[in-house]
Amino acid sequence: MRRPVLIFCLLAFYVVFQFIWWAYLLVDLNEEVYTHKIENVSLQSLSNDERNQEIEFLNKKISQRRWMVIGEGSVFMALLIWGTFVMIGAYRKEMLLSRLQKNFLLSITHEFKSPVAAIKLYLQTLLRHDLDKEKEISFINSAINDTDRLNNLVENALLANLIDHKGYSFHKEDLNFSAFIRLMTQKFQQMPGHNNVISSIEEGQYIMADKNAMNILVNNLLENAWKYSKENKELTVNVYSKKNLVVLEIGDKGIGIPDKEKSMVFEKFYRIGNEETRQTKGTGLGLFICKFIIDEHEAKINISDNQPTGTIIHIEFPVSTSKL
Repeated sequence: MRRPVLIFCLLAFYVVFQFIWWAYLLVDLNEEVYTHKIENVSLQSLSNDERNQEIEFLNKKISQRRWMVIGEGSVFMALLIWGTFVMIGAYRKEMLLSRLQKNFLLSITHEFKSPVAAIKLYLQTLLRHDLDKEKEISFINSAINDTDRLNNLVENALLANLIDHKGYSFHKEDLNFSAFIRLMTQKFQQMPGHNNVISSIEEGQYIMADKNAMNILVNNLLENAWKYSKENKELTVNVYSKKNLVVLEIGDKGIGIPDKEKSMVFEKFYRIGNEETRQTKGTGLGLFICKFIIDEHEAKINISDNQPTGTIIHIEFPVSTSKL
C-alpha cells in the first residue's frame, strides 16, 4: 500500500477510535448525571406514584440520550468510512491516470520520432545516392507509408483532444458499408507486408455513418489487430447482416487480451504491459477513439477470444433507416 494511503488510513482509524472513546465517555457521563437525578427524586417527599413517574421519565431520558449518541455516532461513522473509501478510490484513480499519462508520453515520443527518422533517412538516401528506378520508387513508397503513419498519430491525438472537449461533430450519411470496408481492406493490403487479409463481405449493407469517423475506426482496428499479431500475421474481416443490424468482425491470431482487461482497453492511454519494455507500437488512444465513434453511432462492440489464439472484435451497427 502506498505511503499516503497508509497514513490516511491510520488517521481515519485514529479518528474512529477517538470518536468511539468520547462517545463512550459521553454516554457514561450522561447516565451518571441521570443516576444522581434519580437518587435526588428518591430523597424528595413525593408520593409513590409521583416518584415512580419521575423515575420512569428520567429512565426514558437516559435511554433517549443513549440512542441519540449511538444514532449520531453511527451516521458520523458511516460518513467517515464512506469518505475514506472515496478518498482511497480517488487516489488510486489519480495514480492510475498518472501512470497512463507517463506511458503515453513515453510512447508518443517514440511513435513520433520513429517515422520522422525513417522519412529523413529515405530522403537522405535518395539525395546522396544514385539509385535505380525500382529502389527509388520503393523508398518513396516507404516514406509515404511513414508519412501516413505519422498523420494517423496526429489525427488520433487531435481527435482525442476534441473528444475530451466535446468538440467533434459527426456528419452522418447513407454509407455503403460493404463497399467501404472492401476499399479499406484493399488499401490496408497494399501496405508492405500487410497482404495476408482474408475478407468475407456481404454486398449491399448500408449504415448511417460519418465517413471520416468510419475511416479512423476501421484503420485503428486493422492496425491494432496487425500490430498484436506477432508470428501469424493473418487477419479476417467479415461484414454481414443480422436482423436489423450490420455486423463488422475483425479477427486476428495474435497474443489475445486477458479477460480482466477486455473492458479496460477502451480507456484513454490504457495499454497492456510496461511502456519502458514494450515492443509493440501505439499510444493507447486507438481503442479509446474507436469506442467513442462506436457509441456516437449507437453501435455496440464486443471483444472475444479467437480460437486457438487471438482476438475477435465484433461491432453491430443499426441498419440505415432508408434500407429498412
